[in-house]
Amino acid sequence: MTSGNPTTGFVAVLGGGPAGLTAAYQLARRAQPVVLAEADEVVGGIARTVVRDGYRFDLGGHRFFTKSREVEDLWHELLGDELLRRPRLSRIYWDGRFIDYPLRAADVMRKIGALEVIRSLSSYAGALPRRRRPAESFEDWVSARFGRRLFELFFRSYTEKVWGVPCSEIRAEWAAQRIRGLSLGRAALSALPGVGAGEIRSLIEEFDYPRLGPGQMWETMADEIVTAGGEVRLRSPVTRIRVEDGRVVSVRAGSDELEPGAVISSLPLPTIAGAAVPAAPDEVREAAAGLRFRDFLTVALVVRGADLFPDNWVYVHDPEVKVGRIQNFRAWSPAMVPDEDRTCVGLEYFCFEGDELWSRSDEDLVELASRELAALGLAPRGYIERGYVERVRRAYPIYDSEYAGRVSVLREWVDGIENLHQIGRNGLHRYNNSDHSMLTAMRAVENVLDGAGHDIWAVNAESVYHEEEVAEEHPYRVAPDLPARRSRSGSAR
Repeated sequence: MTSGNPTTGFVAVLGGGPAGLTAAYQLARRAQPVVLAEADEVVGGIARTVVRDGYRFDLGGHRFFTKSREVEDLWHELLGDELLRRPRLSRIYWDGRFIDYPLRAADVMRKIGALEVIRSLSSYAGALPRRRRPAESFEDWVSARFGRRLFELFFRSYTEKVWGVPCSEIRAEWAAQRIRGLSLGRAALSALPGVGAGEIRSLIEEFDYPRLGPGQMWETMADEIVTAGGEVRLRSPVTRIRVEDGRVVSVRAGSDELEPGAVISSLPLPTIAGAAVPAAPDEVREAAAGLRFRDFLTVALVVRGADLFPDNWVYVHDPEVKVGRIQNFRAWSPAMVPDEDRTCVGLEYFCFEGDELWSRSDEDLVELASRELAALGLAPRGYIERGYVERVRRAYPIYDSEYAGRVSVLREWVDGIENLHQIGRNGLHRYNNSDHSMLTAMRAVENVLDGAGHDIWAVNAESVYHEEEVAEEHPYRVAPDLPARRSRSGSAR
């Protein structure tokens, strides 16, 4: 894709999630006229913070951690002391037990028992010769690296709950992108005395988090775009993109017809293909129609008691309940909960738009979440006072057996439109974290303004799991912090 010619006009940014906002912010602070169009009435996309009766909750957990210095600099530039340093604690609920995550050898051995540990280690040893073989599915990839036994114990139930399809249908690319840096051998070594912490990479033990939730970041960014002279237009869904001679010449956003010099879009690929005028070629529309997304909904419950459990979130590996993950918003930031003697927890249910779970009434979903929270032993049923429901469409791009070919067709078509630049999670149909999405936006702005020639589709394509800690001095480690929360046993976590 070549550079556009924004000097003849403004840049239109489509979508107000982390990627779109970052693009508009970078453009505005370089004095480039920019108009951002967002279909919703708030910014932030899936990373926004919902506020109900003073209770603040995320749509999924959004930690702020990155290996990219320029992204982290931007976070601190925007929020400063409002960006808190938080301790991480997450656990897996499995077979009635809570197991630390990341897995720790001593904890796993204590919780699942010596016999199961022997079986798992035997399975792990048996899988070693298969590691170098190409893996096509998530099931193959995880079984080859952890052993079949651990796959069945700790991966299958949760993964199939999240995606709604068998692990044999999920492509290995997703596993390689999300959990590549983990290994059973490394976890076991980290539990041995005398092994230096700097020699064993592990998932991060702390992260940054906006005091008022992730939405605070994106709302601040939107304000700064306007302050710098840009426009942020809410309730402006994109319904038409006119293309002439290989260039976007106009965009219909809400009731307005925009005529930008360049377009940076974080809209889902099917949305872009469906909005094109003249219509995109048949093979492009067919590829777009075949791309699949997983939707989800959050039920936020207000519960009596200030400290139900210490975790930021709990992964629920239990097929007997529908909930997949539970967030504890007070553990993210006490400012998320207005009452000192109340807790707000978010139960995440993964579904497809229109299915039985998605179509339930809010009252039924609050009752389901209340019943399951009590069944898991996290809160007595009588302590749950009320709840709120938020549904999220197209939250996660699905890596099924056909996605790569379909994305390839769509990419070839998009790359043929000179001044259209796709960015972000849904814009590239890639399971990016927020920092990866922001990087795609930064590189796209450099392409537009500087003719840099970055391949946006390659950002994060070969990266290791980005929650692995890096052993280096960090300029923000002295940021204001809150006291470490304590587990029920009293030790700091």
